[in-house]
Amino acid sequence: METDSLPIYLLFAIFASSSILEASINGGGLRSKQENPIKRSDFPPGFLFGAATSAYQVEGAYLEDGKSLSNWDVFCHSNGNGCGENGENGDFADDHYHLFKKDIELMHSLGLKSYRFSISWSRILPRGRFGEVNPSGIMFYNEIIDDLVLKGIEPFVTIHHQDFPQELERKYGSWLDTQMQEDFVLFAETCFKSFGDRVKYWVTINEPNLVSEMSYEKGTYPPAHCSQPFGNCLAGNSDVEPLRAMHNMLLAHGKAAKLYHERFQPKQGGSIGLVAHCFMYEPLTDSDFDRKAAERAMTFNIGWSFDPPIFGDYPQEMRECHGSELPRFSPEEKNLMKNSIDFIGINHYSAIYAKDCTNSSCLNGCDRAIKAFVEITGERDGQLIGEPTSMPRFFVVPRGMEEIVNYVKTRYSNLPMFITENGYSSPNVQDVEVDEILNDIKRIEFHETYLESLAKAIRNGADVRGYFIWSLMDNYEWTYGYNVRFGLYYVDYKTFERVPKLSARWYQDFVKNNSLDHHPPLRTDT
Repeated sequence: METDSLPIYLLFAIFASSSILEASINGGGLRSKQENPIKRSDFPPGFLFGAATSAYQVEGAYLEDGKSLSNWDVFCHSNGNGCGENGENGDFADDHYHLFKKDIELMHSLGLKSYRFSISWSRILPRGRFGEVNPSGIMFYNEIIDDLVLKGIEPFVTIHHQDFPQELERKYGSWLDTQMQEDFVLFAETCFKSFGDRVKYWVTINEPNLVSEMSYEKGTYPPAHCSQPFGNCLAGNSDVEPLRAMHNMLLAHGKAAKLYHERFQPKQGGSIGLVAHCFMYEPLTDSDFDRKAAERAMTFNIGWSFDPPIFGDYPQEMRECHGSELPRFSPEEKNLMKNSIDFIGINHYSAIYAKDCTNSSCLNGCDRAIKAFVEITGERDGQLIGEPTSMPRFFVVPRGMEEIVNYVKTRYSNLPMFITENGYSSPNVQDVEVDEILNDIKRIEFHETYLESLAKAIRNGADVRGYFIWSLMDNYEWTYGYNVRFGLYYVDYKTFERVPKLSARWYQDFVKNNSLDHHPPLRTDT
């Protein structure tokens, strides 16, 4: 990193953090509070350690080189005050579009073995199937992938991570219409053709369960659909639209996966999966009602996401609860969906308590219109479930990692898994000095304890193949703007300089302790 151009306060912060780091060194590594800190050697050979980002959150350059306006571009601009807490948007984000080569150097210096990133739909197909492929977009991601491969970093590519061309919303309502399936398959096919010779890990859609909740139940993400009592939007039905949107996303995944398995996987040799947002729900009390509520919450989140692409249909509990509101898969669609994933992607940050709402009143209402009839809370008997972070509902509960992995392992017969996101958001940093942000001991402790919990699940037989820290660097955290910082690298949003936090030095030391061997194939039946 060149320091001549850095502001004085950042130089001071770097040197301050370096002094702290030197004082923490013991035998070449960061000293941990744990007596036996987690080590790279606690994980299997071939295990992928990496970091993750998404296109809208880091790229910026929102109208450059043929890119069209995305749903998030329009949402944040039409909102009047932007999307973030201080009126921010993703117009510039981390300027990764212009600085990606430097960012890949940072990854290489950390010793990362994989980088999970997403492809902007609006850069590749600015008008969806109503227009042409944008060669500048193809060139941009080719450069990223080529540079990663050159540095020995495995590209782990998410095709769709929330952002898509606004034209698809304007023409037919995006995920509420079956036409979106056709558009997604075209987008996925373009990615397979353009990048699949070098990409061996594909994720079709990131967190469809969360998108359905935030976009179509609560209305806080575009297109801002909701209804009472979940929100006061201009349009929407919080009881029905989340189910319709999820159904279309799952079928889009299934069709893209079928295309990949039949036309591309035999020659390219990669694998394809789906990623869900995965809380670990624990019963608020020892009562049977709350125990069943926690089980219901797991089914109506994890099962909603993974039962169709693994078993071919929604959980029976959801069918019994929703009746005709829950869309149905035709016999042909069930066959399409079944066994359509090679691996399961788990985005896990926290555990939370679940309280039954079927036999008792719930002051704060049920968790979602996906009618699990559950109230969630982070507090029991005046005690929080774990240390709070800057994100509501994201508490530090390391045991949740082992619990969620074991749940998925049991429910889905130990299908290969990746922890595709796990990270710590420092408490609101608006009024915090930069050197305090860089000295992120709590982030190190978070990852050490969560990795320890993950390693325990693996020792007990869970087939987990990789772990990605969210995030490589501070970025635009959707409606939370830039004050919430998950990154291993601090980003100065005035200069776009990246400054390593202590956690970056810790991760570098952790990852480089052992080299990775060849990874076994994920799919054996093709």
